[in-house]
Amino acid sequence: MKTRIAIIGSGFSALSAASYLAKDGYEVTIFEKNKTIGGRARQFKKDGFTFDMGPTWYWMPDVFERFFADFGKHPSDYYQLEKLNPAYSVYFGKNDCITIEDNLDKICQTFEKEEPGSSKQLKKFIANAQHNYDVAIKNLVYRPGVSPFELMTPVTIKKINQFFTTIKKDVRKAFKNDRLAKILEFPVLFLGAKPDHTPSFYSFMNYADFGIGTFHPKKGMFEVIYALEQLAKNLGVTIKTDSPVEKILVSENQATGIISHDQTHIFDIILSSADYHHSETLLEKKHRQYSEKYWENKIFAPSSLLFYVAFDKKLKNVNHHTLFFDVDFEAHAKEIYDTPRWPENPLFYASFPSLTDKNLAPEGHEAGIFLIPLAPGLKDTEQLRTLYFNKIIERFEHITSQSVKNNILFKESFCVNDFIEDYNSYKGNAYGLANTLLQTAFLRPKLKSKKVNNLYFTGQLTVPGPGVPPALISGKLVAELIKKHHAVKTHESAI
Repeated sequence: MKTRIAIIGSGFSALSAASYLAKDGYEVTIFEKNKTIGGRARQFKKDGFTFDMGPTWYWMPDVFERFFADFGKHPSDYYQLEKLNPAYSVYFGKNDCITIEDNLDKICQTFEKEEPGSSKQLKKFIANAQHNYDVAIKNLVYRPGVSPFELMTPVTIKKINQFFTTIKKDVRKAFKNDRLAKILEFPVLFLGAKPDHTPSFYSFMNYADFGIGTFHPKKGMFEVIYALEQLAKNLGVTIKTDSPVEKILVSENQATGIISHDQTHIFDIILSSADYHHSETLLEKKHRQYSEKYWENKIFAPSSLLFYVAFDKKLKNVNHHTLFFDVDFEAHAKEIYDTPRWPENPLFYASFPSLTDKNLAPEGHEAGIFLIPLAPGLKDTEQLRTLYFNKIIERFEHITSQSVKNNILFKESFCVNDFIEDYNSYKGNAYGLANTLLQTAFLRPKLKSKKVNNLYFTGQLTVPGPGVPPALISGKLVAELIKKHHAVKTHESAI
């Protein structure tokens, strides 16, 4: 019998790790607490409408291609991609919108119209962002965060100053137009931190945005999860849903198994892709690496209030991805990071994937996903959810010059309490730890437990960080670390 590995959770990092480990000859079993796989990337279906419950942006397609290539596959073996044009639109007020198209030349024209001379600055900014992207993908993000020396290469040393200034400083120095600056600051929100807390090096997200573009997998982001499931199962991975893990068993400082549904399951190695803080609560206190104070002092990415809304008509004046920046960004950011509270006037994001993909809503109807970023740990009630839905839908109607309230067939919400209940998420955060300077690379929680042998972690709270592509990479990194420390062995059958 092969070396047996239990994986807790079934999101992107778990399915990635499972496939790599199975390919390397380990016997892998996934335990998922929910009834369906996918973690934060689950899918919700109702009355002919389909919603991605979590990630809706497909960026950095090269990371997905590299992942599938490791198995002799290509994304097109599993799902179809469409490059979005426009990629997204940003509203700054009623009928006041800047649209970002599908290539840099068109985007330069848009910038030039908004601020004469800005296209030259944009080309320079994106050229640097592209170089950072190449450095990040080739030199940094595929490293396991074990040592600070991972960051020390001839190329990265030349960029060391970019870790001690911020995206906001760089953007505001190059662009005087506030609207253009906000568009350039927006991509780092995927890293879970404010632009004034994010090192300049992370401008590589701007290259992912303007240089590579935004894509849509036909039938939605869950198709990627489905692809990973198919790959993993074909490699021999066993997936058990509706199987919450209640405890990680440890004997003589070595992980020996798990308890699920009050039953003991013996394994050689345990890998948790669940929320890192929660994963450690499955251990006795003496086996935990990080104290409650450690987690309390960390800067977490926001939580979210999400609405999945079915409309009985097609919508106008919106694109597949639409951002509403018609209120004070700084005020909302302070209400997330500085003085955590429910925002008075929240920015919000809306996705209407049925504009691109007819599979996601009945003919003549629209599927809408609305997201408000929130501070983690806020009080979450149905009354607050209703209040904030009314806030944003009234603004939505005003800004896009259309009436939609009476065209809502149904809406479902998902917020702090649900992130805690469904994902055991620390304070209901949605994206893990923010990628700030002091929470980058080797300064993030470790892939390998320092206290318990044969115990590992993966996902958005460890390296490389939040987001779907980093989750795929995290799965690969931890699989390589396991292979390094635990050669595949065969158990002799009992006589």
